[in-house]
Amino acid sequence: MTHRKTYAELEAETRARYPSGQTPGGVTVEDIVQLKIQNTWNTHLDIAREMAGVMRADMAAYDADPTRFTQSLGCWSGFHAQQMIKAVKRMRGTARGTYVYLSGWMVAGLRNTWGHLPDQSMHEKTAVVELIEEIYVSLRQADEVALNDLFKTLKAATTEAERAAAIAAIDGFETHVVPIIADIDAGFGNEHATYLLAKEMVKAGACCLQIENQVSDAKQCGHQDGKVTVPREDFIEKLRACRLAFEELGVDQGVIVARTDSLGAGLTQKVPVSQHPGDLASEYIKWLKTEPITAENPMRDGELALYQDGQFVKPVRLPNGLFPFKAGTGRARVVEDCIANLTLGGADLLWIETDTPNVDEIAAMVSEIRQAVPNAKLTYNNSPSFNWTLNLRKQVRSQWIAEGKIAEGDYPEGNELMKADFDATELGREADARLQRFQHDISTRAGVFHNLITLPTFHLTAKSMDELSRGYFGEEKMLAYVSTVQRQEIRRGVSAVKHQHEVGSDLGDTFKEMVGGERALKAGGHANTMNQFAAE
Repeated sequence: MTHRKTYAELEAETRARYPSGQTPGGVTVEDIVQLKIQNTWNTHLDIAREMAGVMRADMAAYDADPTRFTQSLGCWSGFHAQQMIKAVKRMRGTARGTYVYLSGWMVAGLRNTWGHLPDQSMHEKTAVVELIEEIYVSLRQADEVALNDLFKTLKAATTEAERAAAIAAIDGFETHVVPIIADIDAGFGNEHATYLLAKEMVKAGACCLQIENQVSDAKQCGHQDGKVTVPREDFIEKLRACRLAFEELGVDQGVIVARTDSLGAGLTQKVPVSQHPGDLASEYIKWLKTEPITAENPMRDGELALYQDGQFVKPVRLPNGLFPFKAGTGRARVVEDCIANLTLGGADLLWIETDTPNVDEIAAMVSEIRQAVPNAKLTYNNSPSFNWTLNLRKQVRSQWIAEGKIAEGDYPEGNELMKADFDATELGREADARLQRFQHDISTRAGVFHNLITLPTFHLTAKSMDELSRGYFGEEKMLAYVSTVQRQEIRRGVSAVKHQHEVGSDLGDTFKEMVGGERALKAGGHANTMNQFAAE
């Protein structure tokens, strides 16, 4: 953290105010310093400002070295985010390069008051804001708990060397707070509604907003059919709305991710008005599916006509009033979307929603985009909507057949490839190897700065509850919980095994001591069962 003063600086400032070593009410300088350090941010808007700087520094590092990509997992609660960051810090010793992704899909599916709903922007606008706030409360509490433990070490120090080491640990503490990439869907209304919601998300702590070019009232999950896009000028206005929200709140380095769903979106709701050849509207209209006006297919009352290539044609119009695009134009529309979003909309990162995880296809599109915007960077959704095993095995099979390495009959063509029978085969091992290096490959070859998985904690929760329930309600009973959960927590060093400590019982004891001294009624005495989980 760049904003926090050192222990020595805070102690000197506080002692200057209270030379006796305590306030008139008896609060000690040491306790004041501890609480000031544990309060890692005063507001979540302060978090947004600082984390925007973190993201910008990471983007610059990626530009210099594309192996330095960043990652996140989608989290649908503060606890998920907290445990993810703790796990990364435990493994790497740092959480740098790790973000939290906040998925609108999971808010709709798990965090709204109307039940489990599909990803169609049917959740309350405030639900995303509340989740951002919750995530940062949880991450800051992880800071408080960890710092409180460090202050315990300081208080227990008996020599100057021990005290110096404890203070160095406090000053060198790395926060659990990391950037959040927050999904604002299609903006939940018009550009003014987008601006108002964006402000609330930024005030909750979001330094990065991800917005998509679908019609707000017809929004679909990016991996479902029926997606309807808006004209590019409409989307650019929403990008500007997000930028104005950042600027108004002083988050000058705020990051905007412009997502295009055009690859799988075959419809538009509106035919924009072109003012001159080659403008955004004409470049959008040119992809509409049209049919000739003939004696057999004349213009009828209520129909529209377009003048294209020296003649009038009719745009095809569906019974619901939507206009389809020409088949096979999605890729070209994606490239045009991305260039417009970067050059005219001021977006910082792109998001191309794809139907399969294919490095070559993404790299080819990015290559075209970079002809216009050389430093174009992407956020990529390593989506659970993909059948990763089947997709990668099919890719390996096709490549090996083309190279003459195998014959078509050596491996089945379709869904049979998913079978466990192929796990240990040469093809299965090669597909897994490509899975392992997928994020590296897509980052170094296709300009992907940030790799995320949108819904992992949704699937993890489902799988983990199934695993525990099968054993606990089956034959294993308590052994199922102990062997699959508690024993693993202990052996991996997962701090949540001491669940009372994890949620702040020691923080409470410390505060009671600060205000009550020997009168403090503490939870952490000899009868606390958490003592059974003391470090070995």
